Amino acid sequence: MLEALFYKSELLVRKHAKLPKRGIFNSIHWESKLIGIKGVRGVGKTTVLLQRLFELNLPTNEAIFISLDDWFFTQHTLVETAEYFIKQGGKVLFIDEVHKYHNWALQIKNLYDCYDLNIVFTGSSIIDIAKEEGDLSRRAVMYKMYGLSFREYLNIEYKFDFKELKWSDLTNTSSTNLIDLFPEDFKPYKYFNAYLKSGYYPFFKEGKDVYYAKIQQVIRQVVEYDMAELKGFDIRNAKKMLQLLGVIAQNVPFKPNVQKLAEKMDMNRLTLQNYLVFLMEANLINLLYPSGISTAVLQKPEKIYFENTNLAYALGGDTNIGTIRETFVFNQLKQLFSVTAVSQGDFFIDNQYIFEVGGKNKTNKQIETVPNSFRVLDDFEFTSTKNVIPIWLLGFLY
Repeated sequence: MLEALFYKSELLVRKHAKLPKRGIFNSIHWESKLIGIKGVRGVGKTTVLLQRLFELNLPTNEAIFISLDDWFFTQHTLVETAEYFIKQGGKVLFIDEVHKYHNWALQIKNLYDCYDLNIVFTGSSIIDIAKEEGDLSRRAVMYKMYGLSFREYLNIEYKFDFKELKWSDLTNTSSTNLIDLFPEDFKPYKYFNAYLKSGYYPFFKEGKDVYYAKIQQVIRQVVEYDMAELKGFDIRNAKKMLQLLGVIAQNVPFKPNVQKLAEKMDMNRLTLQNYLVFLMEANLINLLYPSGISTAVLQKPEKIYFENTNLAYALGGDTNIGTIRETFVFNQLKQLFSVTAVSQGDFFIDNQYIFEVGGKNKTNKQIETVPNSFRVLDDFEFTSTKNVIPIWLLGFLY
């Protein structure tokens, strides 16, 4: 019954095993009985599973990778397949693309409750296990996977071996103290602008000439298929969602007039705000909310950004350098910290640090009296000024 799945699993493990590991790989507590990894299409979730399988070095009858969008699962259920796998000596089950399978959460819950089986599953960034039938939130250890940081891009594309920087490395000293962590001839801006345009999604390795077309394909798949799983989203409005992204592309970052935007999209205000949150959950946009309030649907965002700079370029949006800088900073920081808007400066980090983003000529005037404030500046490799952070270094935090 499982011979074809065993064979596919072995082939895929061999294909992906030697690819560079993402930073998240060592953050996952692999010994947990039930692990979930969610993220937007194309960020590398499948590769992480296959690399872990290779590392386990178990025979296929004990550890297997399956994808629930495989034709096999039009004829067989997940539980039926897993039970047969267990009878063959199965111990570790890695399941890809769970969101494409009806009642996936309930079936995984049944497997978790009934069998001594280690399960790792991946799914779309929009899945919410607390809202699925057969609530897994008390059982699964969940991780969210994002696109490549600048550090990961350099390690994958140019075979560097850079390690993550600590937050204190950037905020407690001047960046000149970090010079020894980099090769003497390392020139970050030789690579940085290329990363901003086409380095966030690992599939850039498949060919830069088709990179933006693949991003646009991912967007359509997320909006037209993945979002069908969201409660409150009418799939008949997928076209409007794509149109909304087009409007955002021509205006980011901007402080939205939600009522006017709703009228332009022929939606009511609440529906629009819901859809903006859906796009944020799908990792297509970032919403910057004022500090001190929750990010509830009824709250109006202060600004709207694309989730990453590559999306801005792929959709032909505002690629003004100021927009790109802010988009990059927001993207890299929000993976690790809470990021909100503040009256003085551009971003408020964990309700403690204020960042003002700009070019090398940006002065300290706006934040000079503000404690724990930093200028995040472009065009510097390193600087001896303590409260100035070269922008590219934020790409080394994960």
